[in-house]
Amino acid sequence: MKPDTPVQYVKGVGPKTAEKFLRLGVETLADLLQLYPRRYIDYTRPFPVAQAPFDADAVVKAAVYSKKAAVRLPGGRTMVQVLAGDDSASLSLTWFNTHFMADKLAVGEEYYFEGRVRGTLTRREIANPTVRTAAQVARTPMVAVYPQTEGLGSGQIARCVASALEEADPLPEPLPPALLVKYKLPGKWEAVRAIHCPEAPEAAAAARRRLTFEELLTLQLGLILLRSRGAAKAGAPMRGVDLAPFWASLPFSPTAAQRRAAAEICADMAGAAPLNRLLQGDVGSGKTLVAAAGVYMAHQNGYQSALMAPTEILAAQHADTLEKLLGPFGVRVALLTGGMKAAAKRAALAAVAAGEADLVVGTHAVLSTGVEFARLGFAVVDEQHRFGVRQRGLLASKAQSPHVLVMSATPIPRTLGLLLYGDLDISILDELPPGRKPVKTRAVRGEKRRAMYGFLNAQIEAGRQVYIVCPRVEEGEADGPDALNAVKTYYKEVAQALLPGRRVGLMHGKLKPREKAAVMEAFKAGELDALVSTTVIEVGVDVPNAAVMVIENAERYGLSALHQLRGRVGRGAQESWCFLVSDHGGESVRERLQFLCHTQDGFEIAKYDLEHRGPGDFFGDRQHGLPTLQLADLTADTRALEAAQKSARELLGQDPKLAAPGHQVLAAQVERLFRRTTFN
Repeated sequence: MKPDTPVQYVKGVGPKTAEKFLRLGVETLADLLQLYPRRYIDYTRPFPVAQAPFDADAVVKAAVYSKKAAVRLPGGRTMVQVLAGDDSASLSLTWFNTHFMADKLAVGEEYYFEGRVRGTLTRREIANPTVRTAAQVARTPMVAVYPQTEGLGSGQIARCVASALEEADPLPEPLPPALLVKYKLPGKWEAVRAIHCPEAPEAAAAARRRLTFEELLTLQLGLILLRSRGAAKAGAPMRGVDLAPFWASLPFSPTAAQRRAAAEICADMAGAAPLNRLLQGDVGSGKTLVAAAGVYMAHQNGYQSALMAPTEILAAQHADTLEKLLGPFGVRVALLTGGMKAAAKRAALAAVAAGEADLVVGTHAVLSTGVEFARLGFAVVDEQHRFGVRQRGLLASKAQSPHVLVMSATPIPRTLGLLLYGDLDISILDELPPGRKPVKTRAVRGEKRRAMYGFLNAQIEAGRQVYIVCPRVEEGEADGPDALNAVKTYYKEVAQALLPGRRVGLMHGKLKPREKAAVMEAFKAGELDALVSTTVIEVGVDVPNAAVMVIENAERYGLSALHQLRGRVGRGAQESWCFLVSDHGGESVRERLQFLCHTQDGFEIAKYDLEHRGPGDFFGDRQHGLPTLQLADLTADTRALEAAQKSARELLGQDPKLAAPGHQVLAAQVERLFRRTTFN
């Protein structure tokens, strides 16, 4: 059976199951064979009963001592119990509504039981365990566990995969022989068979190592090809300019990191290929100033610039900041947002099209079809983590491949940066402007809330302002005793009650853009003492007078998100505070929050987040617009990623379009991976 055979023709699948497989991205026989296990149940190393880890899934080898007759429980359920054990301890086994499981067991015989182990040191118990005999373990010593979907469990997937392995022609080898030899990797077909049916953990590890390298190589090839596709086009040619007049115009001295990043950006803009760079820096590191240096260079070369921000509030702030920085050099700034009045929008569009606006600052409205530039040469995307590859491409399409700078205030660990931004050069702002004081951060339990509000009141009395962040807008019916503090409820029942007589504002994502802008402007102007909000203030207006940040249910956020929120205060000269409020009793939660209390380095925080929560939680969504990885572990596979990147560059150096006969399978794999990716 050929690899491109529709999956429905695999024995045991059929049309209905094939529809379910589609939800897992499986369309063909090859897709099914490349649906790799998430983990294994390892029957080769069973635990003695007493040594089985408590409250964890484990395989226990034990002999059956006795069996009890099935009992009918209230509500119609049946229960059957079996007593087993070994020399170390006894093991109680219970099945509900599956009494036939006990019928299969023979007293005096040994079996392998798999499930969640509970109980005491001397008497362990497992509810509804899976049972296997010694003969079954000998045939399949490691059982693969697959990603599931509704109506399609791991066991059924395993049976379909087993049929596919029997029926399939060997999958073609995408990797060049030289790479297999260089990295001592098994062949594709050998690795695929081994990862589904490993005879030992070592065999599974070797297969995973090979397939992980292939996965990362395919991804890196795709990213480099995407980048070269843009680089092949003629960008806006620019001559180098002296930034000294720009730096000299500032009322403060830029950091060495800002000067270095600006020099890297301007050098790229003066090169033969278009700039394609990520400017990455911690909250408050001064990315806007560096972007302004790029706008200055574009203006000196007679080109327009565009800056796209994720919110109207932030766009307005950028327009104001850049007007002050660049206005003295004759740079005319136009603001373009979806919420503008029709007449103002028409005037802005006309100015952009006529070349009378040198810098256009806006939201995604900049990408709309009605926006025409006279001579766009430099495009900036702010808060890259909120925009996907597609938006970046749309912005770049407004001209003949302009220079593109993307900025992110989310510090990204090196491993993740290599993966997500393999198509970009990276500049890092690794120091904060002088005078910025670290934000004093404290973890607070909920019962201390009243005392904390006493501190807030004192801060307000001293003329400071306060942010209070809650995770939800409204209470949901599904919320139990551990319900999140809904922002509306919190505003009425907590904030207003504990801050009597204070001017407390409310902001959340369900407000209209104009309403949000009005609230933020009132807060910025000092007309509000406190602002109760959802995370919509993560990216927002700078309020130098805001000195305190309170984050309710802090355990619900990744550390990187908490660090972003904390960065909304500490922007003035005064001492600033951040309170992380959580009633969660888990040790891991306490450790995470304490780590943040003692660390101000966003890159260290991001690294910790990635290691403890994974990339999905790190970003919170999939807006980075890259293919989902099946096997690669971003915290453990750094060496494999670096090797894949190096190999990708070498391969494309020899064969820029992967057109050689020996690279056709690999080229098709790259094309397929990126074709199936949803770019946001």
